[in-house]
Amino acid sequence: YYELLCMFVAPMPGGLGLALRKLLYPRLFASCGRGVIIGRNVVLRHPHRMQLADHVTIDDNCLLDGRGDEDAGLVLGEGVILNRGCLVQAKGGAIRIGERTTIGSNSVIVATRGAEIGAAVMFAGGCSVSAGAYQVDGAPGPIMDKEATSAGPVRIGDGAWLGTSAVILDGIRVGAGAVIGAGAIVNRDVPDNAIAAGVPAKVLRQRRLHDTGGD
Repeated sequence: YYELLCMFVAPMPGGLGLALRKLLYPRLFASCGRGVIIGRNVVLRHPHRMQLADHVTIDDNCLLDGRGDEDAGLVLGEGVILNRGCLVQAKGGAIRIGERTTIGSNSVIVATRGAEIGAAVMFAGGCSVSAGAYQVDGAPGPIMDKEATSAGPVRIGDGAWLGTSAVILDGIRVGAGAVIGAGAIVNRDVPDNAIAAGVPAKVLRQRRLHDTGGD
């Protein structure tokens, strides 16, 4: 069934392709909500470990890998949008992306021990979350043959905003409402509502937030 979908339905253009994927793809997933949209040439690895909530959009040419080491390798909350050309790969642990979060085109999220991305987070295009590394010391030999390690899951809080090509390194926490400047490399935690930029990223200031007077 999976091979037939990949061969005939995955590359199908136009409204017919969208309609057939909407009809035929849900049975591939551990769970799939209503109104899920899947674009052309989306590659799904271990879809039986993926949970998709209502109104998730996966644009053309994305690659999703849910292998992880848990039953739910990849969890996409309601209204999540993965724009064109994104790669989301749960090598270990789970990747969880909260509701209404938008991942910009050609962004990469790769996790050795999981990643937790909150609700209403904005990734601009070309962002990278790299939750894992390889041992560089020890016996000689190719680094690709060394053991992969991780300082823990990357955590990005609700309402954060990552500028174009921002890089979040292993084990880092980006606080709720934080802003990461374009091209920044974040190698230390960023507090809630902080604005950080640079290589490596440094906190420039706190956002100026005003009470709207609501309840």
